[in-house]
Amino acid sequence: MGVGPAKSSRLIVQKPCAGDDNRAMTKKQSARSTENAPHVVRIIGGQWRRTRLPVADKPGLRPTPDRVRETLFNWLGQDLAGWHVVDAFSGTGALGLEAASRGAADVLMIEQDASLAASLRELKVKLQAEKVRVERGDAIVVMRALPAGCKDLVLLDPPFSANLFSTALAAAAPIVRAGGWIYLEAPEQADAAELQALGLALHRHLKAGAVHAHLLQRAPA
Repeated sequence: MGVGPAKSSRLIVQKPCAGDDNRAMTKKQSARSTENAPHVVRIIGGQWRRTRLPVADKPGLRPTPDRVRETLFNWLGQDLAGWHVVDAFSGTGALGLEAASRGAADVLMIEQDASLAASLRELKVKLQAEKVRVERGDAIVVMRALPAGCKDLVLLDPPFSANLFSTALAAAAPIVRAGGWIYLEAPEQADAAELQALGLALHRHLKAGAVHAHLLQRAPA
């Protein structure tokens, strides 16, 4: 998960001999920005509703906001009982644990960062989430090794700076059953021709700030 660097805003005030004031202003704005950064997110539905998930202080870690997750699971329906799910690029685990909380039969959470993967394992134990499996590794490689048509839902939120969107979609599309779903977060709207070539169609789309959230469906058999 990742976003580009935040844009600075009016940190320099053109006043003679105001260097100290400017430095103080910059420091205050920096502190305010840190305070506003999310350090926890919440599971918003299902058996673990309102459970708080820690957000590590790591560059580029960008958990899916509560409002966007709520919209996604409204699109999918509140009950995911029996679903087989992959949460690639898991990060905080917010997407995968939301799916597990709503009854998914199994959730494979893939995370390459060692400390984040360890945190996910701790959350699994804390929640007694027996249907969740955490695998540390490259999400693209892991998805390519899964059997065709074995998943009902794949959740894709790759780091924005890595430009993995096309590669991730190409790895995810074959493992989704006919009529199944892929959720994709990206900094721009997905290309319709690229989706069609992968046997995918845009079902729903939401723009929230700099994020484009897509719900894609695999063509029915």
